[in-house]
Amino acid sequence: MVDASCVKVTHEGPVAVLSMEYAPHNLLGPDLMVGVRAGLAEALRAGSRAVLLRSGLRHFSAGADTALFVDATESDGGLSVSPLEFLRELESFPLPVVVAVQGVCIGGGFELALACDFIIAARSSKIGSIEVTIGINPLMGAIQRQVQRAGIARAKEMSMLGRRYDAETLERWNVINRVVDDEKLEEAALTIALELANGPTLAHKITKQIANLAAAQGVEAADEAMEQLQLPLWQSEDLQIGLESLMKNGPGLAVFKGR
Repeated sequence: MVDASCVKVTHEGPVAVLSMEYAPHNLLGPDLMVGVRAGLAEALRAGSRAVLLRSGLRHFSAGADTALFVDATESDGGLSVSPLEFLRELESFPLPVVVAVQGVCIGGGFELALACDFIIAARSSKIGSIEVTIGINPLMGAIQRQVQRAGIARAKEMSMLGRRYDAETLERWNVINRVVDDEKLEEAALTIALELANGPTLAHKITKQIANLAAAQGVEAADEAMEQLQLPLWQSEDLQIGLESLMKNGPGLAVFKGR
């Protein structure tokens, strides 16, 4: 029986803050997956307009729960639960998701971060795909997402050498968005989450859809789908607010409602 209580949900204005507290190392298994799913559902129920995913422990995540691998080796092959399906749900979640990475973020924990929209990392954090050290490769989509972000050469390096990288290196490789001093991580991540939450979140949802489609199927597929995906924008309250504010106050001063 799984336990969703390992993820605590609090609110900072329009931002739902999901704190993973699955001691000792936030290993990604059924409990943590159910907990994050429950936290995302609560964010929608509460009317939140962005999500901040963080760790309430010393490290972000030391990887996947190896009990999943034991189950696979003792059966006819394959995992008993699908972490990839879980990460796809996170990746396609309709609200912007910011993740704050601290300490160790490796294996399945790194893949969890890659499924989020913005990765903000503490300067001292160590991040990598280390599955090769136990004789496998990343099982939850890290390889292909590293190819998207950093190119095939870096993706092969990260997944085949199994090293832990400093955050500044991965920022330089376009794998993560921003590196901040350790003591500023919470503030920096929340600031970005609040900026997203106070923006036109319907537009953000559609931006995610178009970007994910372009990454998965190419620019031509995104071009073909874009106009249909954007149809809800033309009747949105946010567009009316934005246009009125532009005429009255100039650019950048609109107060959006997220609908």
